Amino acid sequence: MKLNDTIIALATPTGAGAIGVIRLSGKEAISLAAPFFNSIRGKDLTKQKSHTILLGHIVDQSKTYDEVLVSVFKEPNSYTGENVVEISCHGSSYIQQQIIQLFLRNGCRTADAGEFTLRAFVNGKLDLSQAEAVADLIASDNEASHQIAIQQMRGGFSNEIKKLRDELMNFASLIELELDFSEEDVEFADRTQFENLLERIQHVLKRLIDSFAVGNVIKNGIPVAIVGEPNVGKSTLLNALLNEERAIVSEIAGTTRDNIEDEISIDGLGFRFIDTAGIRDTKDVVEGIGIQRTFEKMEKAQVVLYLIDGQKLNSSSDALAHTKTEIEKIKNKYPQKQLVVVVNKKDSLSKDSIALIQKELKSALFLSAKVGDGIEELQATLVSFVNTGALKNNETIVTNTRHYDSLLKALEEINKVREGLSDGVSGDLLAIDIRQALQHFGEITGEITSDDLLGNIFANFCIGK
Repeated sequence: MKLNDTIIALATPTGAGAIGVIRLSGKEAISLAAPFFNSIRGKDLTKQKSHTILLGHIVDQSKTYDEVLVSVFKEPNSYTGENVVEISCHGSSYIQQQIIQLFLRNGCRTADAGEFTLRAFVNGKLDLSQAEAVADLIASDNEASHQIAIQQMRGGFSNEIKKLRDELMNFASLIELELDFSEEDVEFADRTQFENLLERIQHVLKRLIDSFAVGNVIKNGIPVAIVGEPNVGKSTLLNALLNEERAIVSEIAGTTRDNIEDEISIDGLGFRFIDTAGIRDTKDVVEGIGIQRTFEKMEKAQVVLYLIDGQKLNSSSDALAHTKTEIEKIKNKYPQKQLVVVVNKKDSLSKDSIALIQKELKSALFLSAKVGDGIEELQATLVSFVNTGALKNNETIVTNTRHYDSLLKALEEINKVREGLSDGVSGDLLAIDIRQALQHFGEITGEITSDDLLGNIFANFCIGK
């Protein structure tokens, strides 16, 4: 990794806008920017205090590029821990590119994806889990994912891991010390205290590992497959949930032949709804492919909404028996999934009809996708499937697969240490497992890392961050 030069990138989205921000970072950032900035008050950029803003023009010889605001941040008091210059120019793509090319010709190079945050990590401004939270914060599109990302970026998760690691490190050093005095048969590490520490670490690790089930769906959105026979109102329900005409609605059965997906936020949680092709026997090749994809989406979904036409149930006792059979098939095929049975076209059913259907399908929700009646009740049911208790209590929630994997490995090593302690295993063997646990803790925060790991993590960042 080449981290000693000066990098430059557009820090705001590309395209026309009111302003654009161009960021430079590196030891020479201020001295490289100074010759091309003319302050309207004649101030020298290199002599300004950190965290100051100057108004002036970006110029190259006799050519003026734009009137700009230049912000100066001096090391180590900047995002990257290096000298940083941020140029706020007008939002013309042409102006932005002209200014960037000017500095590329005069000692800067284009920043790689996530390189500003990588430098912040290398210079100790962020640990690795906080750096990863930066990307999560940028990608957050609902209240819950934003709350988790901001808590992690502020060090909530890191502090919890560091505390455990420091306590374990303390006992590890005492056990290592015992090895130096093995002939004297002395114990520096209190075994009872050590046992209590291991039990507490196990408890914390299990809580963090369990939180991943919630954190993963909050971060990526909860996939909800809307399934049912053709023409029961699946597309109408999708449109009602999204509050827009996203899917084609037609009286003709089999209109939806491919999956239509869109995401909305309900009570701060992201839900990804998938309108699928109606399930039926068909000779139409294209419709058949769509039905096959329906089953594929059901496999991947966390929640399945099985939609039923209430009018058909009302008109035929055979239809009700058939529906109960289909519901049982789905329950048996996907026992781990949340299944919500939804009876549509409530507005066309009498109270007696609703009571009769409710008697047979006890947990069914009734709604009218066409007029929007019952949509809020359905939304409340979906939200109830997500355990938001930890979120509301501001507890640490794991959302990162890499962290989850390291926590599992750390717990495995802690279990080995605890078993060895109860079996009276010698200190040198305990020390091996403790070191492995410490390594997995260190991998989360970046105290133990590699170029390959950093490359994989920061490659997913946007350029300019």
